[in-house]
Amino acid sequence: MRVLFIDRVHPSLKNNLQKNNFVCDESYHLSKKEIEKIIHNYEGIIIRSRFVIDSDFIRKANNLKFIARAGSGLENIDVKFAESKNIKCFNASEGNRQSVAEHSIGMLLSLFNNLNTSDREVRNGKWEREANRGIELAGKTVGIIGFGNNGSAFANVIQGFGVKILAYDKYLSDYPYQSSMEKIYKQADIVSLHVPLTEETTYLADDNFINNFEKDFYFINTARGKCANTKSIVKSLKSGKLKGACLDVLEYEKTSFEDLSKIGFTDEMQYLINSEKTILSPHIAGWTIESNVKISKILTEKILESSI
Repeated sequence: MRVLFIDRVHPSLKNNLQKNNFVCDESYHLSKKEIEKIIHNYEGIIIRSRFVIDSDFIRKANNLKFIARAGSGLENIDVKFAESKNIKCFNASEGNRQSVAEHSIGMLLSLFNNLNTSDREVRNGKWEREANRGIELAGKTVGIIGFGNNGSAFANVIQGFGVKILAYDKYLSDYPYQSSMEKIYKQADIVSLHVPLTEETTYLADDNFINNFEKDFYFINTARGKCANTKSIVKSLKSGKLKGACLDVLEYEKTSFEDLSKIGFTDEMQYLINSEKTILSPHIAGWTIESNVKISKILTEKILESSI
């Protein structure tokens, strides 16, 4: 079976497939149009997010048996169309769930304890204690929206801080910390999104969502940028309804996640950059040395175990 690696991943994936008689080629620099001309020669694709695999691309992949994405979401793949062509689609959200959980909490603790501000001040010769007095995580109520791999891992890590956890997942039943959105709206001090990007979750966190909460609260988004409306986030930060925001993802990201699009340089983005109420990172919550290894291991297992 011939497999085309379109994005770089941990080398163990290629090595393990080759040990199982897969022929592995790499094409990290060809454009999408150039790859479309050769894709009929391959039964498998390994990709992260370099470009969208849409129905037009899939139609040209006459012999394709699987698409394996080295990451969590599958929104850059037309899964429905692929499956209609008997093409299996794999992801590896199990591989980076721990890193996403730890990163989410790291951002929150940094915000709670003014670490970015105080670090910058000390480096500039300013020794300010009272203005940087922090708050504790213990005793807070944490609302988790989406309780798949990432949401459940976040709960597992944050529960050790002595918090109350309320979790909601529309598509699951009988899971730990199960609650209703009504309870989360009423009780949450912190809200963390862990949902895939779908039509249903696009701009999930908008004005209506935020204003449903009885308390002013802290917001974490390590899911996808377009799950939150940036204008709503900024508006609520300015009003105080949001006490702070930890944003590893932004709606202005390119589909490759490797950069911001030109429309990302807005007044709202400038506010997020300048605000002391925000912690920002460039979509790296799942981007650790360990997750890189685990993602390749999981994809290897899924490819080999599938009845291709």
